Amino acid sequence: QVQLVESGGGLVQPGGSLRLSCAASESIFRLNTMGWYRQAPGKQRELVATITIISDSTNYADSVKGRFTISRASANNKVYLQMNSLKPEDTAVYYCNAHRYGTDYWGQGTQVTVSS
Repeated sequence: QVQLVESGGGLVQPGGSLRLSCAASESIFRLNTMGWYRQAPGKQRELVATITIISDSTNYADSVKGRFTISRASANNKVYLQMNSLKPEDTAVYYCNAHRYGTDYWGQGTQVTVSS
């Protein structure tokens, strides 16, 4: 069982930046992929960005390309999501995900609110 703990959410004005962190309870090299998903009120959870651990290849939703960057730090078993040029439509609960051989693990979520 992989435990994931997110941090870094909060309230930010449009155009601002936030960095989310996700700490895994074990070496991230034991995982296939990690990623970030988000869920806005009344909407389904959607993919934001993923990273394949062994290759460092990344994948982004079209709505965040060029604004968000996912990265990993194997030394401290963390994955980050740098979010720039934030828009009100980025407001959601952001969830960290880890995938290993057909099993998904989820964090508890962190709220991101973009509002003036």
